[in-house]
Amino acid sequence: MNGPHDMGGQQNFGPVDATEKPPFSADWERKAFALTLGMGAAKAWNLDISRFARETLPPAQYLSSSYFEIWHAALCKLMLERGLVTEAELEAGAVLTPALDVPGPLKAEDVAAVMRRGGPVDRPAPAAAAFSVGDRVRARNHHPSTHTRLPLYVRGHEGIVERVHGCHVFPDSNALGQGENPTWLYNVRFEGRDLWGDDGSARCVNVDCWEPYLERV
Repeated sequence: MNGPHDMGGQQNFGPVDATEKPPFSADWERKAFALTLGMGAAKAWNLDISRFARETLPPAQYLSSSYFEIWHAALCKLMLERGLVTEAELEAGAVLTPALDVPGPLKAEDVAAVMRRGGPVDRPAPAAAAFSVGDRVRARNHHPSTHTRLPLYVRGHEGIVERVHGCHVFPDSNALGQGENPTWLYNVRFEGRDLWGDDGSARCVNVDCWEPYLERV
């Protein structure tokens, strides 16, 4: 979807602070991170549904929130939608009703193993790849109202396939609970001048694009 999260290529959001900092600036951020990963491991939803929940926060809230405030707000949204928590419980900060079961609760003794394993998203290929390294492609100019990983600033522009990553979970369908739909993923190089004209400072940008995002030129 086109929302405040898709800031790539836009102006006046200030410089990127690249200085190295601790991962958490407050204890509540550590807890928000742990709760989000814990609920993901519990299989109450998948990674792409979680990302989509962040994207659907109201723009004013999204733009005025810190990174972990966005994570926390999306977590509350997902839990409310699924009846895993109530508004009264969020207000009280305590359990007020019997807890509902989740598909795979994450136990404390399993956390280290789960974190080491991670969540690989590469999958066996269901068909041959449509594109190869060196192919000239165009990013489709589409504007879905649901989740997509295709940045707005490359849509409608041409680029060159520089790498074939193999097949991976397709986020657009996975975010809607419509299955993983393993799809070929490509790294595509777009020239900065093609994207932003002579006023841009980027020489080029490389973007990972799933096959449905692309068409052959």
